[in-house]
Amino acid sequence: MRIISGLYKGRRLKSAAGPGFRPAMGKVREALFSMLQARGLSWSGARVLDLFAGSGSLGFEALSRGAAFACFVESAPYAARVIKANAAMLGADGERMRLCLEDAGKFLARTPDQAFSLVFIDPPYGSVSLERILSALIGNSFVAPGAFVNAEVEAGLDFEPENIHPALQVLSDRSYGQTRVILWETRET
Repeated sequence: MRIISGLYKGRRLKSAAGPGFRPAMGKVREALFSMLQARGLSWSGARVLDLFAGSGSLGFEALSRGAAFACFVESAPYAARVIKANAAMLGADGERMRLCLEDAGKFLARTPDQAFSLVFIDPPYGSVSLERILSALIGNSFVAPGAFVNAEVEAGLDFEPENIHPALQVLSDRSYGQTRVILWETRET
């Protein structure tokens, strides 16, 4: 898996392998980042939260494009080691990133020091309640006004993204093979 654009363009990332891990396909990542670009996301100063980070490909792509900071949340020790290795290989470790080795639900149970302008949610298929994750993000002030929230879930998931929370406005809901990509923007309620 390679970084698509920016400072680390073309660099190959290690992947976390095993049950529950499915690296974000290049086609899906490219479509997602094109959607964000088209909707005016400013990478300069962007704070990114990569939940269920796996190998960290989404967060590292954001850092490559100029995001100021990325927080990677991953509960599997093996995947966390892959994220550390990818960060070291890219030279992205240090003040621009933080790795939290913990369950996403526990991470979202507290209030962050600063809100995020972009959140990636890419859980193993069928493993978590997307509604509960989104409610925690909004309820505990993890997202700034005008922030983008992205979820990558299984294409067949019975889920109505329009009615999940009044603070989330659906911008896009598309399927790419087995993957459904939903993009919201936060708004004042």
